[in-house]
Amino acid sequence: MASSSISACSKNRGIVLIISMIFIVIFSALAVSMASLSGTNVQIAENHRKANCARICAESGFDVIRYWLNRVSISGTTADDLKFSQIAYSLQDELTSENITNVTTSCNSTVITIPNVTLDSSGQKSFNGTITKLDNETLQIDITGVYGAISRTIRADYYLGERAHNVFDFGVATKGPLSLSGNIELEGVNVAVEASVYIESENSNLALSIIGNSQIAGDVSIVNPIANVDLQGGQAGIGGETGQDAIDNHVSFGAPQTEFPQPDPGQFESYVTPLDPNIDTSSDATLENIRILANTNPNFTGQVTLKGIIYVETPNVVEFTGGTDITGIIVGDGNIEDNSGTNQIIFRGHVDSHPVSELPEEAQFNGLHDQTGTFVMAPGFHVSFGGSFNALCGAIAGNGVEFFGNAGGTINGSVINYSDEEMTLSGNSDLYFNRSGVTEMPAGFVPEIVLEYNPSSYDEVAL
Repeated sequence: MASSSISACSKNRGIVLIISMIFIVIFSALAVSMASLSGTNVQIAENHRKANCARICAESGFDVIRYWLNRVSISGTTADDLKFSQIAYSLQDELTSENITNVTTSCNSTVITIPNVTLDSSGQKSFNGTITKLDNETLQIDITGVYGAISRTIRADYYLGERAHNVFDFGVATKGPLSLSGNIELEGVNVAVEASVYIESENSNLALSIIGNSQIAGDVSIVNPIANVDLQGGQAGIGGETGQDAIDNHVSFGAPQTEFPQPDPGQFESYVTPLDPNIDTSSDATLENIRILANTNPNFTGQVTLKGIIYVETPNVVEFTGGTDITGIIVGDGNIEDNSGTNQIIFRGHVDSHPVSELPEEAQFNGLHDQTGTFVMAPGFHVSFGGSFNALCGAIAGNGVEFFGNAGGTINGSVINYSDEEMTLSGNSDLYFNRSGVTEMPAGFVPEIVLEYNPSSYDEVAL
C-alpha cells in the first residue's frame, strides 16, 4: 500500500508548477495587452487633442474673418458683375486701414484667398481660408485650421444684404451743428421720439444752441464727445425739460456715428426734359417732369403746379415765391461735398405736397408711383423754407437745410443735412415729424451692400 501511494504522488509532481506557469503566461499576456491597449488609447487621445486643436484654430480663424467681413460694405449702385471684386477691395482696405499685416488677401474673379495666418509663436497653429463666389448674391467661406499635420475646415455662407441707414430713425440728422431760435418747436406727430435729433458736429464743440422759446420734444444724440449744448431762455428745452435737467436727461454725448446714405440723382434723369429757359415763370403754370438747366436761376412767382420729377442742374438758384403745388420729387445734381451754398432751392410761399403715388396713371409717370418717401433730395444745394405748408410728403436732404419765418407744418419723413456748416431753424413755426410706417429707404438714396452671415449654414467639412 505504501508503494502505491508514493507512485501516485510521483505522477502528480510538477502539476502545480505547470499551472502556475500557465497563469503567469496568461497574466503576462494580459499585461502586455493592457499595456498595448493603454498605449493605443494614449495615441487616440493625442490624435483627438490634435484634431481639437486644429478645429479650434479653424474656429479662431473663422471668428477673425467674420469680424472683418462684418466691416465690409460696398455701394448699392455696384453692378452685379463687379460686386465680388469690390467686396475683395473693401476687405483688404479694412485690413490696411487698421494696419493689419498678418492677415492678407489675394483675389481672382471668383475666389478670395487668405494665405496661412500663424496663431502661436511655435508656428504649429495656423489657419487659412477662401471666400468663394457662388452667385451674385451668395458667398461661401471656408476656413481651415491647422495643428501640426492635422487640419479641420469650417464652412458657412454669407448673403449680400442692405444696411439700413438709421439716420432716418431721427426727425433731424445733421453733420454740422444745429441752432434753434425764436419759437421753433420740433414735435412728434405720434410719439416724441419721432422728433429726436442726431448731430455729428465734429468741427464745432457747440453742437446745439437753443435760444428763446424753442423746444425739441425728442432726445438728442451728439457724436462729438467733447461737444456742449447751450440753452438760452427759460423755455428753451429738450425732451419736455428745461435747463440742465434737459441736458442731463435727454442729451447723449459721444453717441455712435452712423452712415449718411449716398444720394443718387442720376436714377431720375430719364424722366425729365429741359424746361424752356424763356418760359414766363411769373404766370400760373402746370409743369411735368422738368429739367431746370444750369445757370437759368428761375423764380416761380406765380401759382405753379409741379408733377413728377423736378430735376435741377448746377449751378442754379431756384426760387418758388408764389404758391407751389407738388406731386413729385425735387432732385438736385450737386456734389455732396459742396457746402458753399452757391446752389439753392428756396420756398418762400405756401407749399402743398402730395406723394408720388397720387400721380396720374399716365405713361410719363410709369415707374414713379412706387418711388415714395422723398420730397427733396438735393446734394450740394442749400434748401430753405420760408412759407407755410400743411405736410411735406417725404424726406428732405441737402447740404444745408433751413426753416425760417413762418415755415411750419408736418414733415412725413426726416430732414437730412449733409453739410458740416450750422443748420438753422428760426422764426415762429412748429415742425411736426411723422415717421410712422417708414420702414424702407426713401427713393433716390443708395443703400449700402453688406455681408450677412447665415448661421444655419455653419458646418465642419472634409476637404
